[in-house]
Amino acid sequence: MRIVLDAMGSDGRPVPDVAGGVMAAREWGDEIILVGPEEVVRAELARYDTSGLPITVVHAPEVIDMHEHTDAVKRKRDSSIRVGMRMVRDGQADAFVSAGNTAAVLASAIFDLGRIRGIKRPALATIYPVAPNPVLLLDNGATTDCKPEYLLQFARMGVAYVERVWGIPNPRVGLVSNGEEPDKGNMLVRDTYALLARSGLNFVGNVEPKEVTRGAADVVLTDGFTGNVMLKTTEAIASFLFRFLRRELTGGLLNKVALVLLLPGLVAMLPGLALLVPSLRRVAKRLDYAEYGGALLMGVDGVVVIGHGRSNAKAVKNAVGQARRAVMGNVLEAVRAGAAQAVPEGEDEE
Repeated sequence: MRIVLDAMGSDGRPVPDVAGGVMAAREWGDEIILVGPEEVVRAELARYDTSGLPITVVHAPEVIDMHEHTDAVKRKRDSSIRVGMRMVRDGQADAFVSAGNTAAVLASAIFDLGRIRGIKRPALATIYPVAPNPVLLLDNGATTDCKPEYLLQFARMGVAYVERVWGIPNPRVGLVSNGEEPDKGNMLVRDTYALLARSGLNFVGNVEPKEVTRGAADVVLTDGFTGNVMLKTTEAIASFLFRFLRRELTGGLLNKVALVLLLPGLVAMLPGLALLVPSLRRVAKRLDYAEYGGALLMGVDGVVVIGHGRSNAKAVKNAVGQARRAVMGNVLEAVRAGAAQAVPEGEDEE
């Protein structure tokens, strides 16, 4: 498998991008193609022992910065994003991964790869981290203004992913709303509910955010604006709780005195606390964005994963892992097949 990795994507480029690529090559043995200004990328790559690793560098002299508008995609044809995307289009790679400018990656994917025939709008699919079992949330930023038929297509794409990659047969599909009743929600939600109810999918109805966290559905649908706010709010709350607990337990003279007085008891409790360490690590891992790597851009005619701009090396490596799982699960072929069935012969997509 050949995976193109944008070496100039993250806020800290190229340090975490190259490090993550090296980690991915070591763990899975796939060919990692680092794209970016060759001199810069090779200088960073020289810091690692890459002997025997399937890592290559492809020169791309231009870089699209985080603050740039999507018109940079047309102006900078030799940017790392455009060069990498064309490699996927031309069959020189199986997937493209970037922690760069989300809007630019999205625009380049549509421009260079195109949408799958029958798919009207793309969607970003992300693993929602707080449910007991994995939940696929889409859209979370690709299409902010949606129509009911877009959300129905998101549902079919999400189902294809969950069946192929997670191995869950006939996954449950839920629609984010402010109430479980069919008549709850805005016009988009109500009209989408009607479409999903007769879609043949395993539609379990509206789900409130609290039900999403309890794993009420395997695939959770919403428009890109709501999904993005929902995801960022969840991440912010998790971060706040960790900071709040640390501050409350260690701040103030009284708390510090209490901790000193508790020390003898804590020492006696060490064997029991040691038994809790694996559980605490699992909790921290579940809430760590770096464990999930990034979001799969579904609906474009190629495997594309977009990571956080603040990605560290582990996040970049796991974004590569997301891409390889999508390739190994033949998710793209499943979405193509489903989209072809949904479009009558001779009818063009919007």
